Amino acid sequence: MNPTRIQRRRIRGWRAPEGVVYVGRGSRWGNPWAYRTRTALARVPALDGSAWEIETRISSHDRPHPYRHPDGRITDHHVRYMTRAECVELYRTALIRPTDRIRIPQGHDDRPRLTVEDVRRELAGRDLMCWCPPTVECHADVLLAIANGPEEYVR
Repeated sequence: MNPTRIQRRRIRGWRAPEGVVYVGRGSRWGNPWAYRTRTALARVPALDGSAWEIETRISSHDRPHPYRHPDGRITDHHVRYMTRAECVELYRTALIRPTDRIRIPQGHDDRPRLTVEDVRRELAGRDLMCWCPPTVECHADVLLAIANGPEEYVR
């Protein structure tokens, strides 16, 4: 049977199945970019012209952000919360391409960086548990795919 993601619950009498690994926030596997919080703010459009990029200097959603470039140009951007999909994609990118200079949110940057080898060694064949409903995208899906998927997934 393939490993799956299980939703953790706060229901009287509910117990996590035996052998499941908790990968939510607070664990070493947790996604530091928390949906709809200041750790997951995006600048739109990105400075390089792409659709969005993480914004680590501004701490509020739905704000204009004029950016002053080193050459003196000013470009207008908007700051918004990242979508769930963007939070998950940023987690995936930070995990499989640690050489990319993705800034880890303050408070999470003191943890050792996870590697693909860590995920495969410790999570392969295990069910994973977090608080996300099974109908939404979640970083646990990334961990499951890396731990149990083909080598090509991480390229």
